[in-house]
Amino acid sequence: MTSATRPLPLNPTLLVVRRWLRPWLIATVVCVLYLISTYIHYGNVMEFVRPGSAYAGDLSRYTRDYYGYDGQYNYYIAVAPLEAPAHMDVPSYRYQRMAYPLLARALAVGQPGLVLFTLIGINLFMLAIGTWLLEQLLIAQGVSRWYALSYGLFGGILVAVRASMSETMAYGLAIAAIWVIQRNGRYALGWAAVLLGVAALTKETTLFFAGGYVLYYLVQRRWSAAVLISVGALLPFALWQIALRIWLGNWGVGSGGGGATPFEIIPFGGIWQSAAYGAYTFLIEGALTIPFALIPTVWALWRSLREIIGRADWRSAHPYAYLLLANAAFMPFLPFSTYREPLGVARLLIGLVISTLLFAAMRKDRRVLRYTFLWLLFGLIVLG
Repeated sequence: MTSATRPLPLNPTLLVVRRWLRPWLIATVVCVLYLISTYIHYGNVMEFVRPGSAYAGDLSRYTRDYYGYDGQYNYYIAVAPLEAPAHMDVPSYRYQRMAYPLLARALAVGQPGLVLFTLIGINLFMLAIGTWLLEQLLIAQGVSRWYALSYGLFGGILVAVRASMSETMAYGLAIAAIWVIQRNGRYALGWAAVLLGVAALTKETTLFFAGGYVLYYLVQRRWSAAVLISVGALLPFALWQIALRIWLGNWGVGSGGGGATPFEIIPFGGIWQSAAYGAYTFLIEGALTIPFALIPTVWALWRSLREIIGRADWRSAHPYAYLLLANAAFMPFLPFSTYREPLGVARLLIGLVISTLLFAAMRKDRRVLRYTFLWLLFGLIVLG
């Protein structure tokens, strides 16, 4: 080989960058920069839980508006678990997501001044871990790891870190459960059941991942696997609901906190109702919910059902098809109070983002994988 044809050696710095530059690192760095910019803009660390004066009471030294946002309830539980119901709109609804704030309290060693930092630290860690594990799942299906950025940089995930909400930890645990199952180790199902159980006690919408696996195992007639996932993931959540009913007088499961409207019976009724507020309101809200929520949901329902029942041997469908079906099935019935708030929609889309990525990777459908990056545009609008 002549000097003219010999490949040039790569710069050592470039080699290091190529080795370590991964979606999980990019997502984590972007999120840290987002947190720093938030602090610089508001100048107060309490902005990371956004407490409102309506419920803050003596537990908060800073209020930016009247109602605040959901992260404040995690903060209240972590600071004073037994006294926190007095500072909540719907205590049983908020307390069903107790795993995240209690973990933050444990890591803070019961010190209220450290709770804010443990809440943020947990979410940053789970953002990195969740994105990294999703990378591994995509690689295992033979597609590029870089599609994991559709999750790691999605607005619903980033805002959950910024406002100390439960989604980042909950869906990170759900991804970890999927990763464990795909590795198919000796105790994989047992560990996955535990992870899904903790995820459900962090954010109830992750139950759709557990439900997808239970349905898959029932179709496969793997009765013991279906029972194991049910006992590990669904039973603890059900028992905690009973405890909440006894303690706080209401079930935790519901359509939302204060001001929430009921679940819809007519599919996507929560979107169509905005027309009652005028054509302008419908156009503005529809411009966000129709392309980024309605159309992906309809596609997911159609594609997953075709994958499951459109086969000669319908039991041969991959579990990712069931996860996609489960995470799309509840979207048409979300209440109007959710669809009128783009941030709420973004948080509930996370499960659909994950299951779409996994399903498209399994099918080697790179067109759909590329389309998932459009969700980042929705995220930018939400964060803006």
